[in-house]
Amino acid sequence: MPIYLDYHATTPVDPRVFASMAPYFMEVFGNPASSSHRFGLQARAAVEQARQRIAAALNASTPREIVFTSGSTESNNLAIKGVVRRCGTRGRHVITAVSEHKCVLNACKSLREDGFDVTVLPVEADGSLPVEAVAAALRPDTVLVSLMHANNEIGVIHDIAAIGALCRAQGVLLHTDATQSFGKVPVDVQAMQVDLLSMSAHKMYGPKGIGALYVRTPCTLVPQLDGGGHEGGLRSGTLNVPGIVGLADAVVLACADLEVDRRTQRALRDRLWLALRDAYPGILLNGPDPLTAPERRLPNNLNVSVPGAAGDALLAALGDDICVSTSSACTSASGEASHVLTAIGRAEGHTNLRISVGRPTTDAEIDQVVACIGRAAVRA
Repeated sequence: MPIYLDYHATTPVDPRVFASMAPYFMEVFGNPASSSHRFGLQARAAVEQARQRIAAALNASTPREIVFTSGSTESNNLAIKGVVRRCGTRGRHVITAVSEHKCVLNACKSLREDGFDVTVLPVEADGSLPVEAVAAALRPDTVLVSLMHANNEIGVIHDIAAIGALCRAQGVLLHTDATQSFGKVPVDVQAMQVDLLSMSAHKMYGPKGIGALYVRTPCTLVPQLDGGGHEGGLRSGTLNVPGIVGLADAVVLACADLEVDRRTQRALRDRLWLALRDAYPGILLNGPDPLTAPERRLPNNLNVSVPGAAGDALLAALGDDICVSTSSACTSASGEASHVLTAIGRAEGHTNLRISVGRPTTDAEIDQVVACIGRAAVRA
């Protein structure tokens, strides 16, 4: 099997998660909206237990603040469009950043086409966003700030707690996309002072097609789907019971394993960075330095730019045996240059690699990758 180092794109389902989901496909298969018989009631009980477990993991005030969705793209759209369209009479200004996930940027683009005013903030050379830049962009008519907790390409972690305190003091709602950060660094909605938070199961060893949106009471949203009024009227549609159960288990396991995973994955990532740095003197690191500022970068993330022919040789050497990414999964699918690397001036004339280790990554696999890097450097 190839060595998989693309855990930012997706993760395999943890066997413990898979086992917890299994009964809800064929045994407890009822529709949770069916309240007149045992099958529906059992399914509803499973959903509500999952909601409670996720709320506890996030430190939410009540389980009703958890809304189930199909994943972070839907959660982000519901949060951004739902808030801004609800608050349109109070203000029509939104703040985001140039390095956000495309679903956030495109949601904001949609709002701009509808007449809302959107400020897209630039980022620093390492991808960071100073709190002062957010403060300077706030206006009396600002209703929402939407900023990711950690970047999905270069791994930089934004100071969401400080931004949350700033927004709370100004009466501005804050949404954060925690898709990549949850399970890798601590996430606490009270400590971070966020009003909305998005997550997706398949980034934390859960199933694809299920996610959640935390909506702080008493924040209200305009629903983006018309239907039967599921999820407190915020997200209509029959609930994915096996997925919801799997999401809750993945969340609980991610919290339980966080410190061990973070320590282990950071060590593996740092070995790769040292090997690349030694083999390619001209290599450029994208994002904060993992060795001198590890707290500012996701522990499993490495993103580098290798210049010219050396980069081509490295990519060829990795071949099909070592699975890494040249950008985010969504950007790779479109064939576009990475907007994140473009924003920090690193998209031209380099081979850009996003390498992400995961829970299943072994020392032996890293040894093989390091050896491959060495062989490629000699040939280059």
